[in-house]
Amino acid sequence: MVLSPEEARVLACLIEKQATVPDSYPLTLNSLRLACNQSTARDPIVAYDDRTVENALMSLKSMGLARFVHPSHGGRTIRYRHVADERWHLSLAELGVLAVLVLRGPQTVGEVRTRSERQLAGDEEANVEEVLDTLAARSPEPFAVRLERRPGERDARWAHLLSGTSAAQLDAVSLPSDVHWSAEAEAEATAPPAVSPDLARDVAELWLRVERIERELGLAEDLNAPPPASPSRQL
Repeated sequence: MVLSPEEARVLACLIEKQATVPDSYPLTLNSLRLACNQSTARDPIVAYDDRTVENALMSLKSMGLARFVHPSHGGRTIRYRHVADERWHLSLAELGVLAVLVLRGPQTVGEVRTRSERQLAGDEEANVEEVLDTLAARSPEPFAVRLERRPGERDARWAHLLSGTSAAQLDAVSLPSDVHWSAEAEAEATAPPAVSPDLARDVAELWLRVERIERELGLAEDLNAPPPASPSRQL
């Protein structure tokens, strides 16, 4: 099951808000849109409109990941809740860690642990490293993947796979757009600049011209000539 980025964001927001603001859950469309468009605790930052969120909700419902809670007698607002725990048979800790990966991008274990504290508050026995390993070991398709450490980094990072992105693609998009480190790129960056054959030939011809001009002007130094004697001092 592959989700679009919008579907993954909407689902993760439902999971997050269920754990962090249970009194407001299930969410209204407006609350869910605001949760998706938060400028804090989100990477990347998005600007979804109601139609984008509604389309994502319809898709999630068709996949058995979301339900619409119709208003009771006298109510007018439909609310929305996720059922990913039932559909995917995930624990609350697994759901919380997965939501953090979706909402915050690739992260180290320490970052996941810090950022999922509120969502894991009800599960004191949750071990983030074990949860990540469990998500990565899911069969037939994993929910998370461990990315290789980049040059200069001390810890490896983890990323979600709900949107069907490969580990290599995740590693690339998590880097600044103007930097993409690889073994080849690092070797190229540290190697001395190559001299083209044309440049080397031009430099050699230039030196020949300089030497000819110096000889014509009597400025050329005869390397075979003995050094001039120092003048003797008259007593």
